[in-house]
Amino acid sequence: MAAHFPINHHLRPLYRLLAGVAGLYMLVFGVVGFAQTSGAEFFTRDEAEWVLGLRTNPAFSLLSIVAGVIVLGANLIGRNVGHVINTIAGVVLTIVGMASLALMQTEANVFAFSMVNVIVTFVLAAVVGTASLYDRVGSTAEAQAEEEFRHGPSTARSTV
Repeated sequence: MAAHFPINHHLRPLYRLLAGVAGLYMLVFGVVGFAQTSGAEFFTRDEAEWVLGLRTNPAFSLLSIVAGVIVLGANLIGRNVGHVINTIAGVVLTIVGMASLALMQTEANVFAFSMVNVIVTFVLAAVVGTASLYDRVGSTAEAQAEEEFRHGPSTARSTV
């Protein structure tokens, strides 16, 4: 069964803005974190710093920079590029949050995640994933065809 996303949703600019803010947070967190953890071992857990409320090491900071640039860039470009990237980012952030939760108290916690990191990752996944549901763009004819498919052909309303 194929997913049917609304096309040209009237709140699309709001959702793009929210996803862009999420990407900007990831980018700023990564840049500040990388600056504060420079000089530490790349995958250190012992020398991890707290930055903008999250625990980080140079590896996680660099990963956050890359993710932030991708999400922010896709939402600045907009159109269906944003839709595809937001969909992928929402799924990836959810998987990262679940994996980090599972590995948090083990030696495999190479990104020095704490419970706060997991919660913020799930919140970012929810924001970006929700934005992906409503930011699809298309022509007026495509939007009308999608609405007819989802709700059935509109019938003429009789007046009484």
